[in-house]
Amino acid sequence: MKRRHFIQRSAAFSVPLIVPASVLGKGGTTAPSERVGVGLIGCGGQGSGVFNGMLNLKEVQGLAVCDPDAQRMNKAKDNVEKRYAKEKESGSFKGCDTHADFRELCAREDIDAVVVGTPDHWHAVTALAALRAGKDVYCEKPVTHLFAEGQALYKEVAKREAIFQTGSQQRSDTRFRVGAEIVLNGLIGKIKHVEVGLPTGKGTDIEGKEAQPIPDHLDYDMWCGPSRLLPYNEKRLHWNWRWCLDYGGGQLMDWIGHHNDIAHWGLGLDKSGPVQVEAKGFRYADKGMYDQPLDYEVLSTYADGYTVSISNKNTMGCKWIGEDGWVYVNRGKIDASNKEWIRESFDRGPVKAYASRDHRRNFIEGVLTRKECICPAETAHRSITPGHIGYVSDALKRPLKWDPIKEEIVGDPEADKLLKKIDYRGEWKI
Repeated sequence: MKRRHFIQRSAAFSVPLIVPASVLGKGGTTAPSERVGVGLIGCGGQGSGVFNGMLNLKEVQGLAVCDPDAQRMNKAKDNVEKRYAKEKESGSFKGCDTHADFRELCAREDIDAVVVGTPDHWHAVTALAALRAGKDVYCEKPVTHLFAEGQALYKEVAKREAIFQTGSQQRSDTRFRVGAEIVLNGLIGKIKHVEVGLPTGKGTDIEGKEAQPIPDHLDYDMWCGPSRLLPYNEKRLHWNWRWCLDYGGGQLMDWIGHHNDIAHWGLGLDKSGPVQVEAKGFRYADKGMYDQPLDYEVLSTYADGYTVSISNKNTMGCKWIGEDGWVYVNRGKIDASNKEWIRESFDRGPVKAYASRDHRRNFIEGVLTRKECICPAETAHRSITPGHIGYVSDALKRPLKWDPIKEEIVGDPEADKLLKKIDYRGEWKI
């Protein structure tokens, strides 16, 4: 049975969330031709980590990797071939292919799903290319670099009825689910305020105005892609790209898809957002090539009257504060005004949040069953929208009224135009 026919046939049946081995292959094993063929675009630490984790699932067959940095791409290829060494030796696996251009990977008929682990400025272009080629997509957070990219992406997912998972993996952590359920069931009473704590930005003394020699293994023009071609400096690339607003969004956008995503989850706002956003206390470095804010607060007001503060001045994590109590959650920690609430076995009420124990498996199960993943594209877009608006508010130095239904800034055409601006370089477009 060819892979695509297998997946389509699997989707026709009503199956439980955890797909049984009997569906996937005799004795809990799956023939390579019947696995979900997965490709990786962006072979850095996070992308490779997600991809390698998927390779541990018997339902998955890694097939190809892509990166403009040949060193990283070849390392990712070696990891795949090491994982399938026995199958390669037996001839059932022909090896992992490499592609310098992501469009070649997306065009392959044997690839069913794509992991996007690129820097932020590439998320939308690569994910949209994969979707339009008929693939399902796992994309790292923040789901897009620009606001309008996020709108285009979630609408494309809906149009194609694709399976999409955003790498906001905290949703697949029990503590965060418990925290969200406490709020969703009204145990802390009417919400008064939410504190979302993110990390402080990063500075450097390096000006980066003079270009360094570009390594032979790097296609720097391709790496910059739709964003500005700044003078090459190694400190602008791997990991450090997030401190440059051309390629990332600083700690605000790097982490808003984690902790504000959880805040929205508990508030029941996966398809909505605030009614006003104001940037407060944005502080930038006096020198150096990193242009993201070191300190920041995005203060959002919601229709029910409560506020959400997203700031590096808040305690890391998410704290919902209500009239009858509070609950706080962070990685590895959960606390509440009533300790009973946070026991996993405690019945928090009739509202049960989506339960996932493994973010990557949740995606693969979605590919097989066509069940929506725990963090789909629109949810991820809505979670980071206050950050996008916050940057515009800081640039114009005024609070902005927001219509979460129409997704537009109210009564301020200048701000709305700035929010939705896409100024890609060269041939690139969405």
